[in-house]
Amino acid sequence: MKSVLIIGLGRFGRHIAVKLNELGHEVMAVDISEERVNSALPFVTNAQIGDSTSRSFLESLGIKNFDACIVTIGDDFQNSLETACLLKDLGAKRVIARASRGVQEKFLLRNGADEVIYPEKQLAAWTAVRCTSDHIRDYIELEGDIDIFELTVPDDWQGKTVVQLDIRKKYGLNIIAIRENGVLTMITPDIPMDKQHPILVLGTLKAVQKCFKI
Repeated sequence: MKSVLIIGLGRFGRHIAVKLNELGHEVMAVDISEERVNSALPFVTNAQIGDSTSRSFLESLGIKNFDACIVTIGDDFQNSLETACLLKDLGAKRVIARASRGVQEKFLLRNGADEVIYPEKQLAAWTAVRCTSDHIRDYIELEGDIDIFELTVPDDWQGKTVVQLDIRKKYGLNIIAIRENGVLTMITPDIPMDKQHPILVLGTLKAVQKCFKI
């Protein structure tokens, strides 16, 4: 279980708080809006109304005690930048901040943020990849060129095993899991492919496109 501070309870911050709560983590939520703070109370451990650009207010939260601090302020970049900088000055272990443009990402990384979340860019990439293929059901972007793809099984793969397909040797792709009844399980070389069960594949988009004839 982790202890996480979320600053900014707009739609994006709220979704993160809800998910962290579902995963069993302790969540402290902060927003300048009393209405937003009150609406978050059912799914956070604690919540406070306050100005995150105030050093004294952040000090009162005990920043060093959190495993991660997530800045999700989306409507005022100056406040987001100041908050990230103050969090790092106060000894935050890990600062994750939201950006809506590339230039904001650069400023945040130079002024306190350890990582930057770029929801619009990430969603755009997911949409572009997903909507241009009949086989790709989901897509997780990793670092570099390697990504994870959830794909439907082609008709001519039906009943064949990982060993028989040998796509690792042919295309540099690795089948890492299979989804059965909504649950992901690790795949073994002797499990036959089933069109009803999507697979997770690790590799480059170009290799996936070539292998699955996209």
